[in-house]
Amino acid sequence: MSQATLPQPQSIGVKLPYISGSEAKINALVNHNHNQPIFLPTTNRRIEDITSGFACALHMHQPTIPAGANGELICNLQYMYEHQGEGDNHNADPFAWCYQRMGEFIPQLVAEGCNPRIMLDYSGNLLWGFEQMGREDILQKLKNITCNPQYQPYVEWLGTMWSHAVVPSTPIPDLKLHIQAWQHHFASIFGYDALKRVKGFSPPEMHLPNHPDTLYEYIKALKECGYRWLLVQEHSVECLDGSGLPQDRKYLPNRLIARNSQGETISITALIKTQGSDTKLVAQMQPYFEAKGRGKQQLGSLNVPSLVSQIADGENGGVMMNEYPRDFFRINYEIRGNQGEKAGVALNGTEYLELLDGAGLKFEDYPVCQAVNQHKIWQKVSSDAMTKAKVEEAIAELKQTDCNFHMDGASWTNNLSWVAGYENVLEPMQQLSAAFHQKYDSLVAENPNITRQPQYQAALLHNLLLQTSCFRYWGQGAWTDYAREIYQRGMALL
Repeated sequence: MSQATLPQPQSIGVKLPYISGSEAKINALVNHNHNQPIFLPTTNRRIEDITSGFACALHMHQPTIPAGANGELICNLQYMYEHQGEGDNHNADPFAWCYQRMGEFIPQLVAEGCNPRIMLDYSGNLLWGFEQMGREDILQKLKNITCNPQYQPYVEWLGTMWSHAVVPSTPIPDLKLHIQAWQHHFASIFGYDALKRVKGFSPPEMHLPNHPDTLYEYIKALKECGYRWLLVQEHSVECLDGSGLPQDRKYLPNRLIARNSQGETISITALIKTQGSDTKLVAQMQPYFEAKGRGKQQLGSLNVPSLVSQIADGENGGVMMNEYPRDFFRINYEIRGNQGEKAGVALNGTEYLELLDGAGLKFEDYPVCQAVNQHKIWQKVSSDAMTKAKVEEAIAELKQTDCNFHMDGASWTNNLSWVAGYENVLEPMQQLSAAFHQKYDSLVAENPNITRQPQYQAALLHNLLLQTSCFRYWGQGAWTDYAREIYQRGMALL
């Protein structure tokens, strides 16, 4: 099918989100003065006044599904509103409140003399869903705490994959497309100045790839898109000798190193999320209480504050709906009442790293880690004779001889695979991605403005949507049927 006869956006029953078309502008924006501080000029924290801190993030997501009245693409939150009698869809209103409530909590706490902090991670699907549903009430409250200078010291947004794709099973050519799509979409809602302040990245399901080439390309894409640091689950990384991270290392920034099968290396700062029942830990503000029991640690030539980092779904479960609002206010009031207390100080990720910068620390001072299971590969492959074939041979041998070895990556849970048993989703994902790149890669190389065209954006949308983790997380049945429908529509567009 020629480009001139591609289906127009209206033929897929949806107004397209802004997910491409300004790649050069955004790249220049996020990489200009990359190392200039973002939060340091406005923070009211002083590193000498802190012995330990805690940083909490809220992750928000709803998938996009082909389940509108006429089969059009809609947000699952909209589906919940329209089908109140199914499952727990009666929670649509509480979920919607969870998505906007930080826009209420932060202004109230600041007005009451508190010094709160929160990091926010919203998938592109969810942001698009708000727009599709006309939920300006949610968007306006988020815009206030994002764009109003009064609240910028307290709120940090984290970037993510646009449609909540888990990185290890995402086709490598699409990694950067997801990252850029989220940046486009975020800027279209909150503005380019807000996008300049997004320096941390929150991977869906806390999933870190451990295949050498995938991890290398992932970190390379993050850095090319202007990101400074990545949130990492503690058991998804290891020391260079293959041992787990020592206890104290979990409370310091680490230097995550990736080496590909060609021997090239790249690295990025990793903040370590500790293990545990994520929603319960954040809902009941456990990171605050853990931080109160910690002190400074040696990093380079300095003693620096420990940081307890944690993330949880912002809406799922009764603890997040009910206990979190109670305890978030309670601990902020407690901190306000203990003005001289140096332990358990609320911080955001980039703010913490910039405080370390201001104290004279360098990236090279951070201890080094790598993705789990990579030590076993490098034991078998000589660094001075490394090739892709030898790395793949070592991986194949380890899979045969070591029952604990895998290249599926690691996420927030050790008992859930995003690969095993989902060939009926993964194979179409690979096929649609391959068809997309076969059609468009050369065209975009010849004329980058093609990414502004609705035909390209519609095809990109379906390619990214098919990679949404929910089509595997929720098991076989209706959710894999949704994936099949998106695949068929995407292939028709191509």
